[in-house]
Amino acid sequence: MGWGLEESLRLSVAALMQATGDSQRKIAAVLGLTQTQVSRRQSGATSWSLRDVDVLAEYYGITALDLLAGPTRACETLPAARRRGANAQKGMAR
Repeated sequence: MGWGLEESLRLSVAALMQATGDSQRKIAAVLGLTQTQVSRRQSGATSWSLRDVDVLAEYYGITALDLLAGPTRACETLPAARRRGANAQKGMAR
């Protein structure tokens, strides 16, 4: 792919946020950070920590390696129940 690990992680987090409808504020709450701290990580001004990777992977229900593998892999392994609109679609199926 040509991305470094930091860029790959930023892209994965952005893709997962898009897929689930999570905001930076939500991710900040999950990590125990402020929205500004998450924004700085996403912009590349500050690096994500290994703890962040572990917490985010657990939150999204994927492995840390899938999270680090890039946005395509991260989204492919995201459980269907975590996707945006999954609960609304379940209700429609009844």
